[in-house]
Amino acid sequence: MKKKFLCSTLAMAMTASMLFGCASESKTETTAAAGETTAAAAETTAEAAKAETNGEKLKVTLLVTGSFGDKAFNDSAQAGMEKLEAELGDKVEVNMVEMGSDKTKFEGSMLDACESDADLIITGLWDMKEITEKVAQEFPEKKFIIFDTDVDYTLGDLSNVYSMSYKQNEGAFLAGVLAASATKSDMEYANEENVIGFVGAKDTAAVINDSAVGFIEGAQFVDPDVKVLVSYVGSYVDSATAKELAITQYSNGADVVFVAAGPASVGVIEAAAESKKYCIGVDSDQALAYEGKDEANFIISSAIKGVGDSIYNAVEKAVDGTLPYGEYQILGIEDDVVGLADNDIYQSAVSEDAKKAVEDAKEKLLAGEVTVDSAYGMDEATLKGIINGAQ
Repeated sequence: MKKKFLCSTLAMAMTASMLFGCASESKTETTAAAGETTAAAAETTAEAAKAETNGEKLKVTLLVTGSFGDKAFNDSAQAGMEKLEAELGDKVEVNMVEMGSDKTKFEGSMLDACESDADLIITGLWDMKEITEKVAQEFPEKKFIIFDTDVDYTLGDLSNVYSMSYKQNEGAFLAGVLAASATKSDMEYANEENVIGFVGAKDTAAVINDSAVGFIEGAQFVDPDVKVLVSYVGSYVDSATAKELAITQYSNGADVVFVAAGPASVGVIEAAAESKKYCIGVDSDQALAYEGKDEANFIISSAIKGVGDSIYNAVEKAVDGTLPYGEYQILGIEDDVVGLADNDIYQSAVSEDAKKAVEDAKEKLLAGEVTVDSAYGMDEATLKGIINGAQ
């Protein structure tokens, strides 16, 4: 199945400018002085990169919770590491470790990586947040990258940690545009009711509510009168409950349901196939997990977080000595790591009007003409107002 992102790729130079452009230097008085300053800066950057790798390949170890083969974050991270090995193999040495699902062993695996010859250790998700905050201070000579979460830099010296997460609200916004456009279309499984749905994991999780807010705002961007049914599983793994909630939403008129429930998402996909309605997956192109199966035909797209691409970009900067350790960054559509899956099913099942609506919305996001609210930092009353007001 052919796969790509519905995100526009921006020049790396633009991204670098956005991240580092605020660090300006005083004007020099003479051309000669300016040349000396530029040369000194270049030499400092080169020395930093050389010091980090001791003039050798940068040894990079990826630690994943669970295992590879999840068709989600872990596989995306693995793809990013494989891309590093293929394209930067003369500069990096790659090692990948599956830590399994026993959380009591996560810290031990991190300590083992720190006691190895690894220069840079990469891990991710909230399960590794506290462990990274602790271990990174015990091994100040090592460098760390943690994805899809941040660390609390006030806890101590975490100047050796770069943390990054993703603007899932932007990907969810495009999912909302797609869903609201599809429900009013003549697509095969669309009905006449102006109703769509959202099934999330936990209503206490900011990352899930961030997707809910983005989805609702995207749908209302297309049609302020669209009805968005919102349900929460209460778990990331209870696929049976997720399936029940989705079936209820389909029974109440929804013809497209966006799911953001981790492994429990499979329940919604099953419900879509059984109800002969559409669903939109999350995190990775979930249709790939069902390639060749009937379920795939009902997954018209997925809101993607490009974990692998973000890891590749971060390590590339680490090699160049330009990765901003000690900082937390949130990456979005402008960084080419957030968007919708564009595959054969999307191209064949989604109407041309719906695809155009998604493309137009994406361009408006990139141009700054449209902004999406975030659940992060949002007070509970405002969040409930957005969710309840859409139903």
